[in-house]
Amino acid sequence: MQATKKKLVRRKRRRQHIRKNLKGSSDRPRLTVYRSAKHIYCQAIDDFTGVTLVSASSMAKDVREGMSASSGNVEGATSVGTLLATRLKEKGISRLSFDRNGYKYHGRVQAVAEALRKEGIEV
Repeated sequence: MQATKKKLVRRKRRRQHIRKNLKGSSDRPRLTVYRSAKHIYCQAIDDFTGVTLVSASSMAKDVREGMSASSGNVEGATSVGTLLATRLKEKGISRLSFDRNGYKYHGRVQAVAEALRKEGIEV
């Protein structure tokens, strides 16, 4: 099996173990983070109704205008976290369950969580 294939299979298993115990509700939605090579995407999801309440990504116009070159780095992830925090506050959401989606809590994933905490969102 190729190394990249093994890495994806391991992340899928970790993701399933995390999701087994983590559920989002309307008062405390699940914040899921997906990172690709160039971008980062975040969604606040209510698992009981199956609805995405708020989303933000590094492809958003607000984030791209503030960035110089690449928006998929730690600086871009911090911008996405700040944008997500403002959208959550508009909806009246102040608490989240953090779903790291099988990724290590390091780098861009950590930057999103820290930006949310800095804006006053309980993660």
